[in-house]
Amino acid sequence: MASKKAFKKVVKIIICVLLALLIAVGGYLGYVLLSYSRIDDNQEIIPIKTGQDTTIKINESYKIVTQNIGFGAYTQNFTFFMDGGTQSWAESEESVIECIAKAGDTVELYEPDFVLFQEVDFDSTRSYHINQREILEKRFNYLSSAFAVNYDSAFLMYPFTEPHGASKAGILTLSKFNISSSLRRSLPISEGFSKFLDLDRCYSVSRIPVENGKELVLYNVHLSAYGGSDEIRTAQMTMLFNDMKTEYENGNYCVCGGDFNHDFTGDSTQKLNGGQKVDFGWAQPFPTDLLPDCIDRCTNYKNESLIPTCRNCDIPYKEGNFTIIVDGFLVTDNVETVSVENVKTGFVYSDHNPVVLEFKLK
Repeated sequence: MASKKAFKKVVKIIICVLLALLIAVGGYLGYVLLSYSRIDDNQEIIPIKTGQDTTIKINESYKIVTQNIGFGAYTQNFTFFMDGGTQSWAESEESVIECIAKAGDTVELYEPDFVLFQEVDFDSTRSYHINQREILEKRFNYLSSAFAVNYDSAFLMYPFTEPHGASKAGILTLSKFNISSSLRRSLPISEGFSKFLDLDRCYSVSRIPVENGKELVLYNVHLSAYGGSDEIRTAQMTMLFNDMKTEYENGNYCVCGGDFNHDFTGDSTQKLNGGQKVDFGWAQPFPTDLLPDCIDRCTNYKNESLIPTCRNCDIPYKEGNFTIIVDGFLVTDNVETVSVENVKTGFVYSDHNPVVLEFKLK
Protein backbone atom coordinates (compact mmCIF):
# COMPACT_ATOMS: atom_id res chain seq x y z
CA MET A 1 0.00 0.00 0.00
CA ALA A 2 2.80 2.36 0.97
CA SER A 3 4.62 1.56 -2.27
CA LYS A 4 1.50 2.46 -4.29
CA LYS A 5 1.23 5.81 -2.54
CA ALA A 6 4.92 6.48 -3.15
CA PHE A 7 4.51 5.57 -6.82
CA LYS A 8 1.51 7.89 -7.20
CA LYS A 9 3.48 10.68 -5.55
CA VAL A 10 6.39 10.20 -7.96
CA VAL A 11 4.00 10.21 -10.93
CA LYS A 12 2.38 13.43 -9.69
CA ILE A 13 5.78 15.05 -9.29
CA ILE A 14 6.79 14.00 -12.82
CA ILE A 15 3.51 15.30 -14.24
CA CYS A 16 3.93 18.61 -12.39
CA VAL A 17 7.49 18.98 -13.66
CA LEU A 18 6.41 18.22 -17.24
CA LEU A 19 3.53 20.70 -17.00
CA ALA A 20 5.89 23.34 -15.63
CA LEU A 21 8.28 22.71 -18.52
CA LEU A 22 5.44 22.91 -21.06
CA ILE A 23 4.22 26.17 -19.55
CA ALA A 24 7.76 27.59 -19.57
CA VAL A 25 8.41 26.54 -23.18
CA GLY A 26 4.98 27.74 -24.27
CA GLY A 27 5.47 31.03 -22.47
CA TYR A 28 8.89 31.53 -24.07
CA LEU A 29 7.59 30.72 -27.57
CA GLY A 30 4.73 33.14 -26.99
CA TYR A 31 7.20 35.81 -25.88
CA VAL A 32 9.34 35.31 -29.02
CA LEU A 33 6.33 35.38 -31.35
CA LEU A 34 4.68 38.37 -29.73
CA SER A 35 7.88 40.39 -29.44
CA TYR A 36 8.85 39.82 -33.09
CA SER A 37 8.31 42.78 -35.37
CA ARG A 38 10.06 44.24 -38.39
CA ILE A 39 11.41 47.76 -38.45
CA ASP A 40 9.44 49.91 -40.88
CA ASP A 41 10.81 50.43 -44.38
CA ASN A 42 11.92 53.90 -45.53
CA GLN A 43 12.78 54.92 -41.98
CA GLU A 44 14.51 58.29 -41.85
CA ILE A 45 17.91 58.38 -40.16
CA ILE A 46 19.04 61.67 -38.64
CA PRO A 47 22.75 62.12 -39.50
CA ILE A 48 25.23 63.54 -37.01
CA LYS A 49 26.86 66.35 -38.97
CA THR A 50 30.40 66.64 -37.63
CA GLY A 51 32.14 66.44 -41.03
CA GLN A 52 33.11 69.12 -43.54
CA ASP A 53 30.28 71.26 -44.84
CA THR A 54 31.55 71.12 -48.43
CA THR A 55 30.56 69.35 -51.64
CA ILE A 56 32.31 66.46 -53.36
CA LYS A 57 34.30 67.29 -56.48
CA ILE A 58 34.29 65.65 -59.90
CA ASN A 59 37.49 63.86 -61.05
CA GLU A 60 39.04 63.92 -57.58
CA SER A 61 40.13 60.71 -55.85
CA TYR A 62 38.31 59.58 -52.71
CA LYS A 63 38.82 56.55 -50.51
CA ILE A 64 36.17 54.38 -48.84
CA VAL A 65 36.61 51.38 -46.51
CA THR A 66 34.08 48.70 -45.65
CA GLN A 67 34.54 46.58 -42.51
CA ASN A 68 32.26 44.06 -40.84
CA ILE A 69 33.47 44.15 -37.22
CA GLY A 70 31.64 40.94 -36.19
CA PHE A 71 30.18 42.52 -33.01
CA GLY A 72 33.68 42.63 -31.52
CA ALA A 73 33.74 38.89 -30.83
CA TYR A 74 35.90 37.31 -33.49
CA THR A 75 39.43 36.84 -32.28
CA GLN A 76 41.32 34.11 -34.15
CA ASN A 77 40.22 31.60 -31.50
CA PHE A 78 36.51 32.47 -31.57
CA THR A 79 34.15 29.89 -33.10
CA PHE A 80 30.46 30.66 -33.68
CA PHE A 81 27.65 28.23 -32.98
CA MET A 82 25.76 29.15 -36.17
CA ASP A 83 28.83 28.13 -38.20
CA GLY A 84 29.29 24.82 -36.38
CA GLY A 85 31.48 26.23 -33.61
CA THR A 86 30.84 26.28 -29.89
CA GLN A 87 30.63 29.92 -28.78
CA SER A 88 27.75 32.35 -28.66
CA TRP A 89 29.21 35.25 -26.69
CA ALA A 90 32.44 37.16 -27.15
CA GLU A 91 35.24 35.97 -24.88
CA SER A 92 35.05 38.96 -22.50
CA GLU A 93 34.23 42.65 -22.26
CA GLU A 94 37.95 43.41 -22.58
CA SER A 95 38.17 41.30 -25.73
CA VAL A 96 35.25 43.17 -27.33
CA ILE A 97 36.80 46.56 -26.61
CA GLU A 98 40.18 45.41 -27.94
CA CYS A 99 38.67 44.03 -31.17
CA ILE A 100 36.77 47.29 -31.82
CA ALA A 101 39.94 49.29 -31.18
CA LYS A 102 41.93 47.14 -33.62
CA ALA A 103 39.24 47.54 -36.28
CA GLY A 104 39.47 51.31 -35.82
CA ASP A 105 43.27 51.19 -36.00
CA THR A 106 43.19 49.30 -39.31
CA VAL A 107 40.61 51.56 -40.90
CA GLU A 108 42.46 54.74 -39.83
CA LEU A 109 45.67 53.53 -41.50
CA TYR A 110 44.01 54.16 -44.88
CA GLU A 111 42.89 57.71 -44.03
CA PRO A 112 39.48 57.14 -45.63
CA ASP A 113 37.01 59.80 -46.71
CA PHE A 114 34.14 57.37 -46.03
CA VAL A 115 33.72 54.26 -43.86
CA LEU A 116 31.03 51.57 -43.87
CA PHE A 117 30.84 49.41 -40.73
CA GLN A 118 28.54 46.39 -40.34
CA GLU A 119 27.52 44.23 -37.36
CA VAL A 120 27.92 47.06 -34.87
CA ASP A 121 26.27 46.05 -31.56
CA PHE A 122 24.90 48.72 -29.25
CA ASP A 123 23.05 46.72 -26.58
CA SER A 124 23.50 42.97 -27.09
CA THR A 125 23.89 40.06 -24.69
CA ARG A 126 26.53 38.45 -26.94
CA SER A 127 28.86 41.47 -26.60
CA TYR A 128 28.16 42.32 -22.93
CA HIS A 129 25.92 45.30 -23.85
CA ILE A 130 28.93 47.37 -24.92
CA ASN A 131 27.84 50.28 -27.11
CA GLN A 132 30.12 49.77 -30.10
CA ARG A 133 28.36 52.48 -32.08
CA GLU A 134 29.28 55.00 -29.40
CA ILE A 135 32.91 53.81 -29.34
CA LEU A 136 33.28 54.17 -33.11
CA GLU A 137 31.48 57.51 -33.34
CA LYS A 138 33.70 58.93 -30.58
CA ARG A 139 36.83 57.62 -32.26
CA PHE A 140 35.83 59.06 -35.64
CA ASN A 141 34.22 62.20 -34.21
CA TYR A 142 35.61 64.29 -37.07
CA LEU A 143 33.37 62.40 -39.51
CA SER A 144 29.64 62.78 -40.13
CA SER A 145 27.71 59.63 -39.22
CA ALA A 146 24.45 57.82 -39.92
CA PHE A 147 23.44 54.69 -38.01
CA ALA A 148 20.72 52.26 -39.10
CA VAL A 149 19.44 49.54 -36.75
CA ASN A 150 19.77 46.27 -38.65
CA TYR A 151 17.97 44.14 -36.08
CA ASP A 152 16.54 44.25 -32.58
CA SER A 153 15.80 40.66 -31.57
CA ALA A 154 14.07 38.93 -28.69
CA PHE A 155 16.12 36.93 -26.17
CA LEU A 156 17.30 33.75 -27.93
CA MET A 157 17.62 30.86 -25.45
CA TYR A 158 19.85 28.82 -27.77
CA PRO A 159 22.45 27.38 -27.38
CA PHE A 160 21.32 26.18 -23.97
CA THR A 161 24.82 26.21 -22.47
CA GLU A 162 25.35 29.87 -23.43
CA PRO A 163 22.11 31.50 -24.67
CA HIS A 164 22.75 34.00 -27.46
CA GLY A 165 20.37 36.41 -25.77
CA ALA A 166 18.95 39.63 -27.17
CA SER A 167 20.76 41.30 -30.06
CA LYS A 168 20.66 44.95 -31.02
CA ALA A 169 22.96 45.74 -33.92
CA GLY A 170 23.26 48.01 -36.91
CA ILE A 171 25.29 49.47 -39.74
CA LEU A 172 27.29 52.67 -39.37
CA THR A 173 28.17 55.02 -42.23
CA LEU A 174 30.87 57.67 -41.72
CA SER A 175 31.77 60.52 -44.06
CA LYS A 176 34.38 63.29 -44.11
CA PHE A 177 31.67 65.39 -45.77
CA ASN A 178 28.40 66.10 -44.00
CA ILE A 179 25.64 63.62 -44.87
CA SER A 180 22.63 65.65 -45.98
CA SER A 181 20.10 62.85 -45.43
CA SER A 182 19.96 59.12 -44.78
CA LEU A 183 17.35 56.38 -45.06
CA ARG A 184 16.96 52.82 -43.78
CA ARG A 185 15.54 50.34 -46.30
CA SER A 186 14.10 47.04 -45.04
CA LEU A 187 15.16 44.07 -47.15
CA PRO A 188 12.89 41.10 -47.92
CA ILE A 189 13.44 38.23 -45.46
CA SER A 190 11.98 34.80 -44.88
CA GLU A 191 8.46 34.66 -43.49
CA GLY A 192 9.07 31.18 -42.03
CA PHE A 193 10.72 30.11 -38.79
CA SER A 194 14.16 31.00 -40.14
CA LYS A 195 13.30 34.69 -39.74
CA PHE A 196 14.00 34.23 -36.01
CA LEU A 197 17.54 33.06 -36.86
CA ASP A 198 18.41 35.54 -39.61
CA LEU A 199 16.65 38.43 -37.88
CA ASP A 200 15.79 41.66 -39.66
CA ARG A 201 17.92 42.88 -42.57
CA CYS A 202 18.45 46.28 -44.14
CA TYR A 203 20.70 48.60 -46.05
CA SER A 204 21.16 52.33 -45.54
CA VAL A 205 21.17 55.05 -48.18
CA SER A 206 23.18 58.18 -47.33
CA ARG A 207 23.36 61.27 -49.55
CA ILE A 208 26.21 63.74 -49.92
CA PRO A 209 26.06 66.78 -52.26
CA VAL A 210 28.29 66.91 -55.36
CA GLU A 211 29.56 70.18 -56.85
CA ASN A 212 27.52 69.69 -60.05
CA GLY A 213 24.22 69.64 -58.18
CA LYS A 214 23.91 65.84 -58.12
CA GLU A 215 24.50 63.53 -55.14
CA LEU A 216 26.90 60.80 -54.12
CA VAL A 217 24.66 58.04 -52.76
CA LEU A 218 26.40 55.65 -50.35
CA TYR A 219 24.82 52.25 -49.75
CA ASN A 220 25.85 50.33 -46.64
CA VAL A 221 24.66 46.70 -46.91
CA HIS A 222 24.58 43.56 -44.78
CA LEU A 223 22.61 40.87 -46.59
CA SER A 224 21.17 37.63 -45.16
CA ALA A 225 23.52 34.89 -44.03
CA TYR A 226 21.66 32.05 -42.32
CA GLY A 227 17.93 32.33 -43.04
CA GLY A 228 17.96 33.17 -46.72
CA SER A 229 16.64 30.89 -49.45
CA ASP A 230 17.53 31.38 -53.12
CA GLU A 231 14.26 33.28 -53.46
CA ILE A 232 15.10 35.63 -50.58
CA ARG A 233 18.65 36.19 -51.81
CA THR A 234 17.34 37.06 -55.27
CA ALA A 235 14.69 39.41 -53.84
CA GLN A 236 17.26 41.25 -51.70
CA MET A 237 19.67 41.73 -54.58
CA THR A 238 16.93 42.80 -56.97
CA MET A 239 15.67 45.44 -54.53
CA LEU A 240 19.17 46.84 -54.00
CA PHE A 241 20.05 46.87 -57.71
CA ASN A 242 16.78 48.53 -58.70
CA ASP A 243 17.31 51.22 -56.06
CA MET A 244 20.81 51.96 -57.37
CA LYS A 245 19.62 51.97 -60.97
CA THR A 246 16.92 54.53 -60.17
CA GLU A 247 19.48 56.82 -58.52
CA TYR A 248 21.79 56.45 -61.52
CA GLU A 249 18.96 57.32 -63.93
CA ASN A 250 18.39 60.46 -61.86
CA GLY A 251 22.01 61.45 -62.53
CA ASN A 252 23.39 60.53 -59.12
CA TYR A 253 26.60 58.61 -58.34
CA CYS A 254 26.27 55.33 -56.42
CA VAL A 255 28.87 53.51 -54.33
CA CYS A 256 27.62 50.42 -52.51
CA GLY A 257 29.78 48.54 -50.02
CA GLY A 258 29.46 45.99 -47.28
CA ASP A 259 28.94 42.32 -46.50
CA PHE A 260 27.00 40.71 -49.35
CA ASN A 261 27.07 37.18 -47.88
CA HIS A 262 27.73 35.83 -51.39
CA ASP A 263 30.91 34.69 -53.10
CA PHE A 264 31.62 38.19 -54.40
CA THR A 265 33.89 37.18 -57.27
CA GLY A 266 31.84 34.06 -58.03
CA ASP A 267 34.86 31.77 -57.82
CA SER A 268 36.80 32.78 -54.68
CA THR A 269 35.51 29.68 -52.86
CA GLN A 270 37.33 27.42 -55.32
CA LYS A 271 40.41 29.61 -55.82
CA LEU A 272 41.07 30.12 -52.11
CA ASN A 273 40.33 26.55 -51.01
CA GLY A 274 41.99 24.31 -53.58
CA GLY A 275 38.88 23.79 -55.67
CA GLN A 276 36.72 22.88 -52.69
CA LYS A 277 32.97 23.19 -53.19
CA VAL A 278 30.68 24.08 -50.28
CA ASP A 279 26.96 24.40 -49.78
CA PHE A 280 26.87 27.29 -47.31
CA GLY A 281 23.91 29.59 -47.96
CA TRP A 282 26.17 32.62 -47.50
CA ALA A 283 28.75 31.33 -50.02
CA GLN A 284 26.58 31.15 -53.13
CA PRO A 285 28.02 32.85 -56.25
CA PHE A 286 27.22 36.53 -56.66
CA PRO A 287 24.24 36.82 -59.08
CA THR A 288 25.86 38.76 -61.90
CA ASP A 289 22.90 37.91 -64.14
CA LEU A 290 20.75 40.23 -61.99
CA LEU A 291 23.14 43.21 -62.25
CA PRO A 292 21.86 46.06 -64.46
CA ASP A 293 24.28 47.18 -67.17
CA CYS A 294 24.92 50.42 -65.29
CA ILE A 295 26.34 48.70 -62.17
CA ASP A 296 29.85 47.19 -61.91
CA ARG A 297 31.51 44.94 -59.33
CA CYS A 298 34.89 46.21 -58.17
CA THR A 299 37.01 43.06 -58.46
CA ASN A 300 40.12 44.28 -60.28
CA TYR A 301 42.18 43.86 -57.12
CA LYS A 302 45.55 45.53 -56.69
CA ASN A 303 46.72 42.61 -54.50
CA GLU A 304 49.22 40.31 -56.22
CA SER A 305 47.39 37.28 -54.83
CA LEU A 306 43.71 36.82 -54.02
CA ILE A 307 43.02 37.94 -50.43
CA PRO A 308 39.92 36.57 -48.66
CA THR A 309 37.58 38.86 -46.73
CA CYS A 310 35.83 36.26 -44.57
CA ARG A 311 36.56 33.00 -42.74
CA ASN A 312 34.24 30.21 -41.69
CA CYS A 313 34.07 30.14 -37.90
CA ASP A 314 33.53 26.46 -37.19
CA ILE A 315 37.07 26.13 -35.81
CA PRO A 316 39.77 28.59 -34.60
CA TYR A 317 41.48 30.37 -37.47
CA LYS A 318 44.79 29.30 -38.95
CA GLU A 319 46.20 29.49 -42.47
CA GLY A 320 44.52 26.86 -44.61
CA ASN A 321 41.05 27.15 -43.05
CA PHE A 322 38.07 27.82 -45.30
CA THR A 323 38.04 31.44 -46.50
CA ILE A 324 36.07 33.39 -49.10
CA ILE A 325 35.46 36.89 -50.48
CA VAL A 326 32.00 38.13 -49.44
CA ASP A 327 32.75 41.81 -48.83
CA GLY A 328 33.28 44.41 -51.51
CA PHE A 329 31.97 47.31 -53.56
CA LEU A 330 29.54 47.99 -56.40
CA VAL A 331 29.58 51.27 -58.33
CA THR A 332 27.46 52.78 -61.08
CA ASP A 333 29.32 53.38 -64.33
CA ASN A 334 29.57 57.15 -63.74
CA VAL A 335 32.02 56.24 -60.94
CA GLU A 336 35.61 55.33 -61.90
CA THR A 337 37.35 52.61 -59.89
CA VAL A 338 40.94 53.75 -59.33
CA SER A 339 41.92 50.76 -57.18
CA VAL A 340 40.43 48.15 -54.87
CA GLU A 341 42.30 46.24 -52.17
CA ASN A 342 41.37 43.44 -49.78
CA VAL A 343 43.37 44.03 -46.60
CA LYS A 344 45.06 41.01 -45.02
CA THR A 345 44.70 41.25 -41.23
CA GLY A 346 45.01 37.58 -40.30
CA PHE A 347 41.47 37.76 -38.89
CA VAL A 348 42.88 38.88 -35.55
CA TYR A 349 39.93 41.13 -34.57
CA SER A 350 37.05 40.06 -36.84
CA ASP A 351 35.95 37.21 -39.07
CA HIS A 352 36.03 39.77 -41.91
CA ASN A 353 38.88 41.64 -43.53
CA PRO A 354 38.32 45.24 -44.65
CA VAL A 355 38.13 46.25 -48.30
CA VAL A 356 39.47 49.62 -49.53
CA LEU A 357 38.17 51.31 -52.67
CA GLU A 358 39.65 54.41 -54.28
CA PHE A 359 37.29 56.06 -56.75
CA LYS A 360 36.51 59.19 -58.75
CA LEU A 361 33.22 60.68 -59.90
CA LYS A 362 33.17 61.13 -63.66
